[in-house]
Amino acid sequence: MKFLSPKNIYLDNAGATPINKEVAKIVALYEREFFANPSSIYTSGVKVRNIIEENRNKIAKLINAHSDEIIFTGSGTESDALAILGVIKNYELKVKNEKKESKIPHIVTTQIEHPAVLENCKVLEEKGEAEVTYVSVDKNGIINLDELEESLKENTILVSVMYANNEIGTIQPIEEIAKIIRRFRKSNSCSSRFPLLHTDACQTMNYLFTENIEKLGVDLMTFNSSKIYGPKGVGVLYVKRGVELAPLYRGGGQEFGLRSGTESVSLIAGLALALEITNKIKEKEFIRLTKIRDYGIKKLLSLSMVSGYKISLNGDREKRLPNNINISISGISSELLVVELSARGIYVSEKSACKSDNNDKSHVIKAIRKICPKDKEEGSIRISLGRCNKIGDVDVLYKELKKILEKYSGNKR
Repeated sequence: MKFLSPKNIYLDNAGATPINKEVAKIVALYEREFFANPSSIYTSGVKVRNIIEENRNKIAKLINAHSDEIIFTGSGTESDALAILGVIKNYELKVKNEKKESKIPHIVTTQIEHPAVLENCKVLEEKGEAEVTYVSVDKNGIINLDELEESLKENTILVSVMYANNEIGTIQPIEEIAKIIRRFRKSNSCSSRFPLLHTDACQTMNYLFTENIEKLGVDLMTFNSSKIYGPKGVGVLYVKRGVELAPLYRGGGQEFGLRSGTESVSLIAGLALALEITNKIKEKEFIRLTKIRDYGIKKLLSLSMVSGYKISLNGDREKRLPNNINISISGISSELLVVELSARGIYVSEKSACKSDNNDKSHVIKAIRKICPKDKEEGSIRISLGRCNKIGDVDVLYKELKKILEKYSGNKR
């Protein structure tokens, strides 16, 4: 039985993408044929190891990196954790081994990062292992560059800013941030590589400039397979040469000693092929989806005039991913909208920003709105387009959403 029928409209591609058919074939083939342990020295094992290294080299070339800068992980979340915790742990070990007295390491991030970044920062804060500054964003979700620059100090070890936000699609000026950090390093009296710059690029690999990581200016970059029409269960952490990390745990020493555990040749090969396909069609998809996105934003915002509900766009109108539409509808919960749309065969994702009895609020919407009245319910839904979507899908979404709002108009607060 198919997960989606032809009548269903899938609009949650920022959450997970369907696997490309050619990629699925490669994954199945490699899972079946190349199952030997890549750490073994017998013929089958060596062959699997060679396949892994060929695909590591392929991925490196696709982003203009060196093969030894590509670390395979199990997900984007794990890559984020390795970047943040690995940098801090390595710094602590160096200070301890050199018996130096040093200030507690400082991390700079933003208020709207993915939980994979924020939760690890919170753990470090709670343990007293790091001081963290959460830089604010404007009403469109763009980072305050002056505030970021002012937050840098002598003990700043790491700056982590996502390339584009997973909820509202806002694109951050990573190259500008890299320039600010380079200026700070030069002005800093100590000859240090710190602070390092990390970016979570999971949402951007399909659409934005990632083919020349040197030009981007980052030291660490996270991306994963499940967002680029590849298999789930594999991610990458790009680690620039010269950047030192400590592993999160010990084991067999795979992945240059940073991520112990037997690598999955099938998932790695699937990721490599998915990224290759993505790079070939990236420009065309950017243009195509931007047209659908802009049409969708205009269409959905026009519902305010016919439904009586206040509907607003979250995130920057222009500096946003081509596949992202995030709207808030005042007076109705996002959970209700998602359930109602799902019953009609339309799949979107949700977060409620201002419902007082809901602990699962969107920290992103809260950050860009600044103040949320506790007595006001406001649901936000994320519509994320993908390769399977056409402009007609937006028309169907508009039609069904209009029916839902009319259905609940009497309950509006």
